[in-house]
Amino acid sequence: MTPQLSEFPLFDTHCHADFDTFEQTIALDKGIEGYVKEAKQAQVDKLLIPSIGQSNWRKLDEIAQSHPNVYYALGFHPYFLEQAEDEQFLELRQLLSSRTSQCVAIGECGLDFFVDVDRDKQERFFIQQMELAKAFELPLIIHERKSYNRLIELIKQHKFTLGGVIHGFSGSEQQALAWIKLGFYIGVGGTITYPRAQKTRTTIAKLPLECLVLETDAPDMPMHGNQGNVNHSKHLVTILNELILLRNETKQSVAAQMWQNSHRAFGICE
Repeated sequence: MTPQLSEFPLFDTHCHADFDTFEQTIALDKGIEGYVKEAKQAQVDKLLIPSIGQSNWRKLDEIAQSHPNVYYALGFHPYFLEQAEDEQFLELRQLLSSRTSQCVAIGECGLDFFVDVDRDKQERFFIQQMELAKAFELPLIIHERKSYNRLIELIKQHKFTLGGVIHGFSGSEQQALAWIKLGFYIGVGGTITYPRAQKTRTTIAKLPLECLVLETDAPDMPMHGNQGNVNHSKHLVTILNELILLRNETKQSVAAQMWQNSHRAFGICE
């Protein structure tokens, strides 16, 4: 798929540009340098990279130091919790204490009841990350799969009010509005480019525009027509264009609102 170009600046609020996948898939430049360059050529001016665990916390900090347009989040992804230890929260707290302005959230965290990872451990780590987010006044980037009710319950129980983004949303309008009521933005990704994803497409078409942000989840979640290939932030405009079609609003108004929302969600100055 040849990347389309955007007429407006875009912000990919969720990509894993640090993954080794991109060392082999970028033709001209390898690794993060090539990734950022290709994204920029497609008008994706800013990126946010969530961590998956201790294995890439320091790597993301190093990337951000070299790229002022790259932001990041620190946390424990529920999918990778089997190797995680409670003692690692000490290092996470230390990194958050010395963080720069480019560390803008806790995440990617959450609950994934589809994978075979102990649920008690998932909940324990999520609760601890909520508490860290409160201590450092940071939003959350939440991964949710088959766990909507429990996540809502925990967030209310622990009185978390700093909001964040529900990554890769594919639920109902009722669920989306519940998240929005709790102060969260809805992450809109490649799912809406699939004609068969009618529930998600219909929901996204109805939600308040000021509560949406765009994301690719690269290298995962490729767009319709690009299945089986590595996803990339340079394809973000494909999601923008589909969102415009779904909502029947002008490209300029939608693009401008997405840019504004992305900054507001993470407390970033435009």
